[in-house]
Amino acid sequence: MDAFVIRAARVFDGERAHDDLPVVVRDGRIDAVGGPVPAGLPVVGSPGTLLPGLFDMHTHLCGDGAPGALDRLAGYSADELDQVIERALRAQLAAGVTTVRDLGDRRYATLRWRGRPGVPTILAAGPPITSVGGHCWNMGGEADGPDALRAAVAERAERGVDVVKVMASGGGMTPGTDIMACQFTLAELRLIVEEAHAAGLPVTAHAHGTPAVEQAVAARVDGIEHCSCFTPDGIRMSDELAATIAGQDITVCPTLGAVGAMTPPPALQEFLVRTGSTIRDRIGQVARLAAAGVRIVSGGDSGISPGKPHGMVASSVEWLVDGGVDTAAALASATSVAADVAGLGGRKGRIRPGFDADLVLVDGDPLTDITALARPERVWLAGVS
Repeated sequence: MDAFVIRAARVFDGERAHDDLPVVVRDGRIDAVGGPVPAGLPVVGSPGTLLPGLFDMHTHLCGDGAPGALDRLAGYSADELDQVIERALRAQLAAGVTTVRDLGDRRYATLRWRGRPGVPTILAAGPPITSVGGHCWNMGGEADGPDALRAAVAERAERGVDVVKVMASGGGMTPGTDIMACQFTLAELRLIVEEAHAAGLPVTAHAHGTPAVEQAVAARVDGIEHCSCFTPDGIRMSDELAATIAGQDITVCPTLGAVGAMTPPPALQEFLVRTGSTIRDRIGQVARLAAAGVRIVSGGDSGISPGKPHGMVASSVEWLVDGGVDTAAALASATSVAADVAGLGGRKGRIRPGFDADLVLVDGDPLTDITALARPERVWLAGVS
């Protein structure tokens, strides 16, 4: 259809909810919102809720979601990587995700998928910058010393990445790294940020341990992934740290959510057992960040394990609501707020005239039952379902 009308019982426009708000789609864009339904156009009616297409702001398209997903990356051929990426994109789209931000691939494989028709819009970081032998070293982004770090940022700028990802701490999915230890000095992290900003690129930092979170804040990164605030005594985040993150306008993607029974990687499991921490502590810490005014976006860290499959961002949003975050704000974390952070706020993430017709129709009302977000009935990408 070149032009049609969607008439759902409810519309969440990316910021607020409306009842019986007709949306006219024409030539891949939203032509009109509200008002009388134009005569002669086909109407898609539904008792459900229409939303902007969802954003997954932390995915790994090169990961197949099976056990050892990241460990296999170094052995893939280019064709094998493409097959994994295509399956990941199809799974994301089926779940209502029309834009993904890939924060770690191998050989810049995701960049060649940008702009292809029929798959979600892709923002890509390429291989994350990490220390030698550091977290996700097998993606090919190891760098040691100022000259190598400058060269790493320059290479990403030349390749045309959308964001620079740096591993400020170790990670649970890479044996031999310490989730609570910093992988770079403050001077090195500042150098990465300065070089990236000079090239017009934002920087987001993977940080689990509180020292790495504090270092990322001191380096003035644009975003922090996970922001777990792990310490030897458990999850510890001061009000002052939360206020500073908010005050510096740093976006946090806490990578909440899981599908089915999730077994934490050994390093994380050891931390939880030793400190007596639970997932409730983690959800509560993210809710405190939101209450402090920190901008939160949703992303699942999808593709890294069976508990983190592609297309699970609805679970990320659900966990925010479970922690006490306002439902509309939680939905915005995967729509309008995510679009703004991704630099696409002028054309995606909201249901407004002139915006891309990336839309998802779900069964039920996520404003009253957030689990409805995981029940997509129909998805449109640039007006095509």
